[in-house]
Amino acid sequence: MSDLLEWAYPLAESVLAEPLPRRWKHCLGVAERARTIAPILGQDAELMEAAAVLHDIGYAPDLAKTGFHPLDGARYLRDVANADERVVNLVAHHSCSWMEAEARGMREELEAEFPRESAHLNDALCYCDMNTTPDGTPTNPIDRINEITGRYGPESLIGTFIRRAEPEILDCTSRVFERVAATKRQPM
Repeated sequence: MSDLLEWAYPLAESVLAEPLPRRWKHCLGVAERARTIAPILGQDAELMEAAAVLHDIGYAPDLAKTGFHPLDGARYLRDVANADERVVNLVAHHSCSWMEAEARGMREELEAEFPRESAHLNDALCYCDMNTTPDGTPTNPIDRINEITGRYGPESLIGTFIRRAEPEILDCTSRVFERVAATKRQPM
């Protein structure tokens, strides 16, 4: 295991496992999805796994400052944990967070503080997150979106955001599947 992963897993566990055990299981599942697509990530495979296990740390009660978990998590990683800048940016922008930020009136703040990583990596993290249940098991993005809508309510800010983000989430998943298929077709 690389130094980055030896740092990321204990950090995520330390802020999530006790107060939010289900969220911790989700993050472990998202990291597992990241390992399954490592062939399309090349040298960024460990970066993606680290971002995957850390992506929801902004939900931790001790870290939640604004109530917008991508921003809270990214700020903690940047300001307190001195995380790799690319991990921070991936956490800030995971799973179409710009759309939720817009709904909260925080999009300019998010984008001013944290530049986006490549579309390839943002797609990969969205795929990993939206293909993992709250309990960390594999799912598909349609069931995941329905679960999120059901948990928060269709008229809630999160329910409205996730339905608005659904086409992009499905496109992200499709692009990842296409890259995985292309990698499998390449001769060794």
